[in-house]
Formats: sequence, structure tokens, C-alpha cells
Amino acid sequence: MNDRMLVHKVCHRLSLLSLTPHTLPFKPVQFPSALSPASIGARPLNGTVRSLRTTAVMATSRLRNLVPVNAVASEDGSGRASNGSVSSTAATTALEDEEDSTLGVRYRLPPQEIKDIVDAPPLPALSFSPHRDKILFLKRRSLPPLAEIARPEEKLAGVRIDGKCNTRTRMSFYTGIGIHQLLPDGTLGPEIEVHGFPDGAKINFVTWSPDGRRLAFSIRFDEEESTSSKLKVWVAQVETGIARPLFKSDEIFLNAVFDNFVWVNDSSLLVCTIPLSRGDPPKKPWVPFGPKIQSNEQKSIIQVRTFQDLLKDEYDQDLFDYYATTQLVLASLDGTVKEIGPPAVYTSMDPSPDHKYLLISSIHRPYSFIVPCGRFPKKVDLWTADGKFIRELCDLPLAEDIPIATNSVRRGMRSINWRADKPSTLYWVETQDEGDAKVDVSPRDIIYTQPAEPLEGEGPTILHKLDLRYGGISWSDDSLALVYESWYKTRRTRTWVISPGSNDVSPRILFDRSSEDVYSDPGSPMLRRTPAGTYVLAKVKKENEEGTYILLNGNGATPEGNIPFLDLFDINTGNKERIWKSDKEKYYETVVALMSDEKEGDLPIDHLKILTSKESKTENTQYYILSWPEKKAFQITNFPHPYPQLASLQKEMVKYQRKDGVQLTATLYLPPGYDPSRDGPLPCLVWSYPGEFKSKEAAGQVRGSPNEFAGIGPTSALLWLARRFAILSGPTIPIIGEGDDEANDRYVEQLVASAEAAVEEVVRRGVAHPNKIAVGGHSYGAFMTANLLAHAPHLFSCGIARSGAYNRTLTPFGFQNEDRTLWEATSTYVKMSPFMSANKIKKPILLIHGEEDSNPGTLTMQSDRFFNALKGHGALCRLVILPYESHGYASRESIMHVLWETDRWLQKYCVSHTSTVNVDPDASKDDSGTVSTDSESKAIAASGGSGPEVSNTEHEGFDSLPRSLLW
Repeated sequence: MNDRMLVHKVCHRLSLLSLTPHTLPFKPVQFPSALSPASIGARPLNGTVRSLRTTAVMATSRLRNLVPVNAVASEDGSGRASNGSVSSTAATTALEDEEDSTLGVRYRLPPQEIKDIVDAPPLPALSFSPHRDKILFLKRRSLPPLAEIARPEEKLAGVRIDGKCNTRTRMSFYTGIGIHQLLPDGTLGPEIEVHGFPDGAKINFVTWSPDGRRLAFSIRFDEEESTSSKLKVWVAQVETGIARPLFKSDEIFLNAVFDNFVWVNDSSLLVCTIPLSRGDPPKKPWVPFGPKIQSNEQKSIIQVRTFQDLLKDEYDQDLFDYYATTQLVLASLDGTVKEIGPPAVYTSMDPSPDHKYLLISSIHRPYSFIVPCGRFPKKVDLWTADGKFIRELCDLPLAEDIPIATNSVRRGMRSINWRADKPSTLYWVETQDEGDAKVDVSPRDIIYTQPAEPLEGEGPTILHKLDLRYGGISWSDDSLALVYESWYKTRRTRTWVISPGSNDVSPRILFDRSSEDVYSDPGSPMLRRTPAGTYVLAKVKKENEEGTYILLNGNGATPEGNIPFLDLFDINTGNKERIWKSDKEKYYETVVALMSDEKEGDLPIDHLKILTSKESKTENTQYYILSWPEKKAFQITNFPHPYPQLASLQKEMVKYQRKDGVQLTATLYLPPGYDPSRDGPLPCLVWSYPGEFKSKEAAGQVRGSPNEFAGIGPTSALLWLARRFAILSGPTIPIIGEGDDEANDRYVEQLVASAEAAVEEVVRRGVAHPNKIAVGGHSYGAFMTANLLAHAPHLFSCGIARSGAYNRTLTPFGFQNEDRTLWEATSTYVKMSPFMSANKIKKPILLIHGEEDSNPGTLTMQSDRFFNALKGHGALCRLVILPYESHGYASRESIMHVLWETDRWLQKYCVSHTSTVNVDPDASKDDSGTVSTDSESKAIAASGGSGPEVSNTEHEGFDSLPRSLLW
């Protein structure tokens, strides 16, 4: 591009700012006379181009910073097409398109029918009291503004910290708490609103006291003043709703970087506070003390995944200590405050069931620059409830060398907990294979138990030995506990019955099955709450019958879909009686919780009371209390339909077959009132996420229910039902590796075969136009999308890929469930990477990524480099980078813009796509055996608006401009 053309483009971009002030939600910037378009055009061109580039970028950047973060400049209208689909928007002028594509100063709103669904008020969360006689309605607001997401944050040791609040960043919150009495007839009493704190408070960490008479919670405010942004602990009387601060002093604030607070008994809490002696944060030195050096002169083998937000230098270590260091405080409701223990980086605190002891975990230096804080040296101590040190249980060293193989763990004591059925007995697990899943040894894990204060010379007792990896324990009493173990490579899972108090009773296997085989899943045991606040197995007794019965709550997977159940299971004989199951004709019901666990001891079957949920394809979830022996249900909620405009959507679970014989399923959604015979085929959006399996039989099993309510999240593909799309949601894309075969070695082949089967099914049904099918996914689904456009271009008109990873050589020590390294499976890594096939992608692809993605593997750089690779081969592509957003998108501005970008892409390259792909017999085949062709439609010159950073190849001549000018 010559200098004069560049200056012309710069002048045109700057002139847009002054020509269209009515389109901007803020006062236009007054440029100095030296920057006016006239003066720029009149200046000599000898050597000024570089400064003009810089000036334009700076002016655009300043303008971007002046836009209110919650301002959205425009909404798109839409018209109905004759075939029932929505025509693309034609109201935007060419000038607005040019402005949007080059300056990037505006966030956009999707069409009104999508916006209305996303902006619908959220339903409250529910919380039941310990005695199950009261219920909290925790009220929520809709999407947060970008201003909250954009608050400064410190990225330290894998944790993102809001320095003003001294807590994790991006925390959601409640706006209010309503308390209802649960009356004997199952209805709710009038609401008591928790009150006493200032308006606008953001509420977090709501917890019941053990006796259910009080609530504890934190509140904070969004104020520039630093102290008002920090969290304070409040307590409220449940009977009256009156709330007050826990601490009399205004200088005691909650430190919620790791733990926050816990009820020690009915009248006191153990609270993590910011040390009163803490000063200002450490200041980063202007001049570093020296270079940053990492060394492996010991030749240690250390393989780690691509963790993000790690410590980088000594300053980061100091800053991490500054924000994470906590002073534990024992606070009574009568106002008594006592500091216990020294300040440290405490990560958890767990009172014993009898409230006499505290299990305290902390991390300490030396820290690491290659792993997050979960692998830092960890110390676990035992204290008395008033803070007196008793003994050290363990001090684990830095764990940088945990193998990447699935089921590998940290060496030493792990999973240290209190027995739920004992006053103060500890148990934990220790690996026998050095934590390396590739080491073949028996036993692999040993479970130990020991009293809090053992007698002199009394060592830990071996409770049970496992050949697979430990997965947890459900306690009951000295006669019964269930121990779980599993192994990912074989998908084997086992449940053991043990008698913790008797050495004479041999452990026995209760269940031994494949975790993939959902049809054989017996369900999970239900737990009841003890007076101490712990949870143990709910043992049930039948009148005039002997036996030990527990309740198994299962999903009830069948070839027709899930039919949840509740079984009365005899632990000794294995006999079971189905005492409840979901309706399967119209409704989908589930058992949520046991509501009759307020008394100690075995529960008479006739006194059983459970909380259930009930929903259908068109009726949103409501909650019921179901009581025995009549099994009469009382509805306790009456939530309105969240999106009545889609109340009559059509939903069907469809089954079809892959060419290798694997049975596949998907959920097909159709718009309200749609009739294929009358309206003809629709544009279709396929949204999915691949999964790995060890057997074809398990991969072909049906998961989910055709009667489940269609929950629509703020970025859900189902939003496009409102735009008259057919949605094929979650078509199963199993990547199968049977026996010793590795699933990913045939990833591309199986991916394409699954997608072909799904497309053939919706076309066969006449609900999807064969030339108007788009594909999309998030994270690993984005990876799938890019691969499908590379290896199956004949199937889809375009793709939407959000927050994906596209170059597996950038994740060399494993990804997803792949635990081979790049050097062990080079060809697999390369073949699976759509980055390596960027030259084959000819269909339009929209890439979206959060600028602050914290997910291991999906660095924002992945989308950036993939876009450049696509652009380098002339692909029709667009890259949208969302400022301040992480792996999932949170702010209203970002989410609305993502929906606008997605709708624009679908309307432009799916709905309006009319060309067919003629298979040329001379066209080259890619490695998967599918045909690639270069006969694609040309890029359209006009582009839509942008608010985040947008790069695209839809504009001829933009390739030579610096990326900054494409904002």
C-alpha cells in the first residue's frame, strides 16, 4: 500500500468520528487542529506516514477508552423471510459498516427477540435450613456490566485476585435474601426479607448456623473508596430477618482469596481476615534486581500442562503473600474477638464434628513459577477449637513433578478429612505408586484413620487398600461405610462395603462396572444430615423387617432416555425395591434432596420425605415436597416461564447411526409453530462437544431425557430458535479407542463420520436445508468446529468457534484426556490440529475469544495465531477478541456482542448462503478421506460493527494495514 493511500484511509477513519456524532453514545473527541483531516491531507508525505499510523492508533485507542463500558450504540431490526427464516438486516448503512469495521468503538446488541430472552430476570437460588423447616430464596440479578469485569486484577499463582475487595475476581453475588417458613401442608409462609444492611449491598457466602437460627454472609459495595469495597461479615436472625455486622470494629475485613468463614458452633465463627498490621501492597521495582532464571541442572523430569496466571518473579511472590496472607479470628455473636494462630496463607479450615478441633491447611514458600498454588508446599495442622496448636499432620513439598497421566496424584498424605460419623477421627489416603498412574503396583492407594489425639505410640490404622485410584467414602457408622475407586484408562469403577469398626468383617465389592455404561448405573446413595452438621448414609428401616437398607438415587438411563428413580436397596442381599420413579410420558422428575433427615438414627420408610423437581419440554422446573406413605406431592415454587415466547418450542431426541455402526443421539429443537411440510427446511445450527469412549456400546447409549426443559443460557445455541433456526444440540461425537487403541489416533476420521451422520439425519427429516447448516462449539467444541471445516467442508456453510485451542503443539504435555506428550504422539498432535490444516479451510469461520482466558490450553494466542494462519491462506474469517473476558464470557456487553456477531455470521453465511458445493472428481482429498474444494463464494465487502477487537478478512485491501487499525 503506498503512502498516499494509507493517509487517505487514516483520514477517512478520523473523519468518521466527526461526521457521525449522533451514532456515538458519548461526546465526540475534539482533535487538535494538527490532527484534523484537512491538515493531515495537506501535510507533506516525506517520512510522515509512520507518525500518522501511530497518531491514528493513539486517537482510536483514546476514543475507545472514552466509551462508557455499559453503552451499546445500536440494536438491529429484522424482517421475516417467506420460508419462515429471518432475513439478514439491511438497515445498516455502508458508512456505519465502515465505521464499525475499522474503529471498533461500539458494542452491539443482537436482535430484539434474542436480547429479550437474555435480559429476562434470573430465578432465585434455593437453600434449605438444617432442620428442613425453612427455605431461602437467594435473589440474583441479570448479567453484570463490563465495568465489574474490567476491575483491575492481580494474576498470581493461578489465582485472579481483586485487590480492592481482597477476594477472587469476577464473583457473582446475591442482591437479597428472602426467608420462607415451610408449612406442614407443603406451602410456603410469607417472605421475611433479611434487612439492616445498606441498599446496593452485594451478598456472598450465605451459610446457616448449625441450629438453623441464624445466617452468616458477607456484603460489599462497588465504591472507589478502598475500604467500602472490602468484604464484611454480617449475621442475621432467621425469625426476624434483622441483620447486623459480626464485628464491632470497622477495621476488620474478610480475606476471601481462599477460604472465608465457617461456623464453629451455634454461636461463633472462625473467620479469615486481612491482618490489621498489613500495610500497602509491595511496589514493583523500576529496575529489576536481576534476570529471571529457571534451571533444571538436576535433570529432573517435570512435565506440566499449559497453566496460566503463574508467578513470574520475586515481586509476584511478595504480592501473592500480601493478598493471600490471612489472620484467623474466632468471633462470637456476643462481640468477643480472638486472633488465633499466626498470619499465614491459610487455604482451608474444617472444624471437627464435635467442635473441639480445627483442621487447618496452609501453603508456604518455596513457590513455583511453573505450577499454580494448588501444588505449592502444603502444611496441614491440627489445632484445638480455640487455636492451640496440637500437632502437624504433614508438610508436603512442592509438587512440580506430578505426572501428566490421568489418575496421577500428589505424593504423601492427601484427602485429609474428619470422619462424618465420629466426633473427632481423621482419615486420609496415601499413594503407593509415587503418584504415577503409569506405575503398576498393588495396592495403589491405602486409606488410613487415626484419632485427633492418639495415645502415645499409637500410629494410624489401615482402613482399606485399593488397586484403583481412591474416589471417596460415604460414612454411616462402625458397621457400614462405602468406599469408591476408579481408573480412567479402563473406565472401571468399584464400590466397596466395609465395616470400619470391625476387623473380622472382610471388605466386599458391592458394584464393579464401567463408568461409561450408564444403563447399568445403580444410582448414588442418599445422605442425611446429622445433628453435628455432617452427612452420613441415610439408612432406612421397614416395619417388621430385618435388613440394612439405603436409598439409591439414580438417573435411570434407558434407550428411551433418562427415567430417574429412587430405590430402597438392601446392602446385604443386593435386593432392591423401586419406591419412586419419574413420569416418562410427559415430565422429567428428579430427586433433589432428603427432607426427613432432621432426626438421628434409621429413618422409618413411612416417614420418608424428599424434595423433587418436575419439568417438561415446555414447562420450566418447579419444586415439590413428596411425603410417604401417601406419596402426596406439594408444590412449593411457582416460578414464571423464563422465556414465554419460546414456551411452545418443539423438542425431540433423535437417534441415528454412524457409518461404522455406532449408535448416535442428538436433541433436535424446532421453533414454535414450525411445520416442515408447510414451511419447508430451515437454516440449522449444529452445536456440540466431542467425548472419548472405550467401547462402541457405551458410546451409543442414550443420555438425557426428551422431557427435560430447554434451559437457555445467555450464550446458548437455543437462542436461535427465536430466529427461526433448527437447532441440533449436543449430537454425540464419540471418539472411541477400544482395547489398547488410543482414541485420538482416529480423531479426525471419527469426528467427520459423526458429523456426516448428524447432517444426513436432519436433512432426511426435511427440517434442515442441506446448504444452510452451520456448526459451532465452545472450547473443545471450537476445536471440533475448526476441524470439521478443514476436513468436512461439504457438510457446513460456516462455523462459529469460541475460546478454542487450534494448535496442539502449543499444549505439548497433553490436552483434554490425552496424556501422551507431543514427542510420544507427534503425528496425532499434528493431524488433530486444525492450525496445521488452515490451508484447507475455505468456509467462513468466526473466531471469538476472551482476551483474559485463564483456562489451561486455550490461551488467547491460539485464536490469534489461527486467524493469522487462515488469513495467510485467504480464508474468509473474522476474529473477535473480548476485552477483560476469560474462558467463559460474563459481562452483558460482551455476551450481547457475541450474540450479535454470531447472528450476523449466521444470517450472512448460513441463511443467505445459496451456493452448492459440487464435488470435483479431480479435487484433492485430505488425510481423512473427505473431499476439499476451492469453489467458495467471495468475501462480501461490507462488515458489521464491532466493540471488542475485531479482525477479519471480509474487506479487500485490509491485509496490509496494521492490526490496530482494524479495531
